[in-house]
Amino acid sequence: MKKLIIATRGSKLALWQSEHIKQRLQDAYEGLEVELKVMKTKGDIILDTSLAKIGGKGLFTKELEDAMLNGKAHIAVHSLKDVPTEFPKGLVLGAITKREDVRDAMLSEKYAEIDDLPNGAVVGTTSLRRRMQILAYRPDLKIKNLRGNVNTRIRKLKEGEYDAIILATAGINRLDLQNEVKYFYQIPTSLMIPAMGQAALGIECIEDPKILEIISVLNDKNANIETTIERDFITVLQGGCQVPIGVNAKLSADGENVQVRAIVGLPDGSELIKEKLNGSMNDYKMMGKELADRMVEEGAIKLLKRAEEIALKEIL
Repeated sequence: MKKLIIATRGSKLALWQSEHIKQRLQDAYEGLEVELKVMKTKGDIILDTSLAKIGGKGLFTKELEDAMLNGKAHIAVHSLKDVPTEFPKGLVLGAITKREDVRDAMLSEKYAEIDDLPNGAVVGTTSLRRRMQILAYRPDLKIKNLRGNVNTRIRKLKEGEYDAIILATAGINRLDLQNEVKYFYQIPTSLMIPAMGQAALGIECIEDPKILEIISVLNDKNANIETTIERDFITVLQGGCQVPIGVNAKLSADGENVQVRAIVGLPDGSELIKEKLNGSMNDYKMMGKELADRMVEEGAIKLLKRAEEIALKEIL
């Protein structure tokens, strides 16, 4: 194969991610030409409405998937947290890259960390997962929806619309934006459990053995183990961005054991179910389902259903 086409969104972060994958593939295969096909998705166009209200994070993948299915591209590079757990016929998740920092981050021009925010401070996030966890910790805060690409969100913060905003640390690091604001506080995962797949890139591709072989060089073993657990967990709970749900699996330093922690609850943080599970790396293919089943027994699906109804009626 002489030419590979990557379907990509046009935001700075999406382009960084796709350029990063392009460079890795060209470094791995001498003579391989890699072209970016830049496209707009519905999620990029509709910026005045919450993702949960207009259909979830699949809004960032559908147009790219259509391009692959129509033969206009071979692969698409996504933030893995945006990738649904089910794929259209003919497409697969072909590779998962090494993870960046999985933590969420608070950015602010005035306040160094969450504990420094005054009562009633306005915090920007459209994520129900982030909303739930920060309100569980600081119920006095006011949460205001925040859409747009990373640079747009930072601009809104600097213009004074928010006292602080919450973004993924990985995106800030990849775009080298740590110094764009006065304070960049990486929130401990003990306080805010990340989203499924956060900080990894997911390479979706057409179901073609040649393409799968080419992109196999992008795979990271540890990221595959951790995100498989997280995606299995989400699959059981049938949770997307329409519900507040966090899950994070972490391999031990020696790679022999893994701990997975999860949280579900109501958007205002008033009711939560939190659990964790420790196990051997050899059992990773069962751990996501095992933890999810445990939380289902504790009422997780009923709680998430209530959360979705509340979010659509009262928040979004």
